[in-house]
Amino acid sequence: MIRILFVCHGNICRSPMAEFVMKDLVRKAGVSDRFEIASAAVSREEIGNPVYPPARRELEKHGIRCDGHAAHQITRGEYSRYDRVYYMDGSNARYLERMLPDTARCYPLLDRDVADPWYTGDFSQTWEDIQEGCRRILEEFV
Repeated sequence: MIRILFVCHGNICRSPMAEFVMKDLVRKAGVSDRFEIASAAVSREEIGNPVYPPARRELEKHGIRCDGHAAHQITRGEYSRYDRVYYMDGSNARYLERMLPDTARCYPLLDRDVADPWYTGDFSQTWEDIQEGCRRILEEFV
C-alpha cells in the first residue's frame, strides 16, 4: 500500500484538489487498491470546512466529485502513517518543518510552487499544476 498525503495551508483548495485528482488518476489506472490518498492543512484556519466552492467547481468541470471533505490539520500521528507528504509551496514546507519531528517524507508536489487560487483566483492554473504533479507521482509508483 502506498500512502500519500497532500498538504496546503488550509486544506480547502490545493490539497483537496490534489487528493481527489490523484484518487481519480489511480482509479482510471486500475490501481486504487494500491493507494491510500488523503489531504490535510498546515494551519487550523479552515478546520471543518468543505472544499472551497470555486475549487469544487473546477474539479466538477473535469468530472471529479469531492463530497464529504472536511478540512483538518496534519498531526504527528497522521504524518507517521504516510509514505509521502506532498506540499504545495515553500510556506507549507516551513510550517511542516516546525510541526513535525522530521520532514524526511515531505516533498514538493512540483519543482515550483503550485499556483495558489486563494490569491490568484485562477483555479484552472491550479488544476494544471496539480495534474502535472499527480501524473508524475502516478508514473513513479505505477
